[in-house]
Amino acid sequence: MSPKKDVQDSGKRSKGFSDEERAAMKERARELKAEARANKSKAEGESDVLAAIAAMPEPDRTISQRLHGVIRASAPELAAKLWYGQPAYAKDGKVVCFFRAAEVDKERYLTLGFTSSAKLDEGRLWPTAYALTALTAADEARIGALVKKAVG
Repeated sequence: MSPKKDVQDSGKRSKGFSDEERAAMKERARELKAEARANKSKAEGESDVLAAIAAMPEPDRTISQRLHGVIRASAPELAAKLWYGQPAYAKDGKVVCFFRAAEVDKERYLTLGFTSSAKLDEGRLWPTAYALTALTAADEARIGALVKKAVG
């Protein structure tokens, strides 16, 4: 076999990648590192939310576990995270919906809320929070539809 010869390019000898190719590879490496950080952050956010739910007293814990499942199934693109120490779900870094245990607000109900980032606007009046004392299959379907609409 003969040794590898340099490639001729426009009269110049090239000994590897062009400046543009090296820049593209560096950019891709930066993208991959950013993706890995985002995935790690997403996984940490998910585990933080699950830990916060596990720490809730009953019946909030059971309702919250089901809410978490409904939200994840309805909008898997949302990133779970803690917001003021409570479970929340964000798109592009902005919280869209959240829920708070009854004991946090010293209320008799768990609160499911939507922020101004949620796309729920209807006319001049629409709800931004709901009180939950139990969760039926019909409630889950309604919440799933609200979350899908909120994400847009």
